[in-house]
Amino acid sequence: MESGLFIGSVRLNRDEIPDPNIYPFNIPVLRNFEEFKLHRPVTFLIGENGTGKSTLIEAIAVCAGLNPEGGSHHFNFHTKDTHSGLSEYLTLSKYNRPRTKFFLRAESFYNVASEVVRLSEECYSGPLYPRYGGNLHECSHGESFLKLVQNRFYPHGLYILDEPEAALSPNRQMTLLYYIDNLAKQGSQFIIASHSPILISYLDGEILDLNNNFQPINYEDTEIYQTYKTYLEDPVAMQRRLFADDENIL
Repeated sequence: MESGLFIGSVRLNRDEIPDPNIYPFNIPVLRNFEEFKLHRPVTFLIGENGTGKSTLIEAIAVCAGLNPEGGSHHFNFHTKDTHSGLSEYLTLSKYNRPRTKFFLRAESFYNVASEVVRLSEECYSGPLYPRYGGNLHECSHGESFLKLVQNRFYPHGLYILDEPEAALSPNRQMTLLYYIDNLAKQGSQFIIASHSPILISYLDGEILDLNNNFQPINYEDTEIYQTYKTYLEDPVAMQRRLFADDENIL
């Protein structure tokens, strides 16, 4: 599988880090990190809030030549310069060149949609709106996410997604999973940071646990799966436990 990938590994150049005790090098995910390898077209990065998933996946996207706020390699806008600079200390092993690439992050997707509007109305002469499914501001957040995937994600593309489930209902997450599978079968590669038990259940994907130094983990062994399963099997018992004592808050 590796020969068909665009990115085969991500390595931290630890010997170049000026001070490991300052941000972003002191985030939990980087404490013992040296390198992780990608073996399948769809890779999920999972970990608890605060581990540094978003910081890492943003750095991977920037290292791949993408805008830190999201978009394709043609997008150069920024509303606020907040990216960490971690990308300067990463090395990506690259096997092949993608036809296209895109970084999708939930927290700044509004800014991407605004940039599409600006380029369409001010300085872009080509049919940009149709490539994105129209004016994304005229759709709900979830609808605009799916329109982007349906219209802008092509076969043989590299797609880096940061918590795409944030805007999607469970049914729409399954729709996204369908598109991911379809594109993966047509030569695309996905690197996805997620908390979604639906997305990470993808049968042909690989899950890397950032809480355990990027070790591969089976779906049923993930904390995400176990937490949802336990809760949904008996929500009343879980709430009684949760509300009985503040110390039991997960």
